[in-house]
Amino acid sequence: MLNHDDIASLERATLDAVAPLEVQELADWLLPLDRSTIGRAKSAVPLRHEGLTANALADIEATYHDWGIDAQFRVADVPRLANIHQHMRAMGYAPDQPTLVQVGTVSALLALPASGIAAVDARPSAGWAAVYTAPGFDAVDGAHRVQALSRSAHVVYATVHHKDQALAAGTASISRGWASIHGMRTAPAARGRGLASQILRGLAAVAAQRGLERVFLQVEEGNIAALALYARAGFQTAWRYHYWRKI
Repeated sequence: MLNHDDIASLERATLDAVAPLEVQELADWLLPLDRSTIGRAKSAVPLRHEGLTANALADIEATYHDWGIDAQFRVADVPRLANIHQHMRAMGYAPDQPTLVQVGTVSALLALPASGIAAVDARPSAGWAAVYTAPGFDAVDGAHRVQALSRSAHVVYATVHHKDQALAAGTASISRGWASIHGMRTAPAARGRGLASQILRGLAAVAAQRGLERVFLQVEEGNIAALALYARAGFQTAWRYHYWRKI
């Protein structure tokens, strides 16, 4: 179970990783402001899962509109936020894209069976970036992710190569007492070889060197292959959220 401080630190760590152009804070909400395709970089998120009133929702919506983008919210599916869900519906928003926040340990990641370990760099490489725009991925979304993760001050970059070709990539953001995993990608033709496990082990090794044990990630509920990997790695779901967008 995560306490109030854990939830707040996890949400702040998330924005440290995806590095929106601007972050504002309003009445126990974080307001990341960006024009990318990354939902977490442009969705208002509460810093706690209880005791919130709906009074701030209209001001949050106005802040996004003043910034020139559509407002959206990223809110946990927990009973104590039912009043927020109700008010968002009344404002014309609907839930979409169910996503799980999962937490685990660095120790469990290091114990993953893998035939090798990824190379991890302090700065993004051309090979790392190329994975996100490889055939089979949305090139525009991939470019946005490369840009956001590359400008973060907290991220390290893992890559698995074969014969000088980058086949898998991922990152870990080290901040707020967490190692958070973002941008896990394996080229479609290279899946099923355990490369994602190598990425996780490489990122965990860096986290261990920096004295961290807590790790989290966020994965879409329908991503069955990723969920199976993360279950083997010892991750457990802390909560589910939806993105709330105008109908």
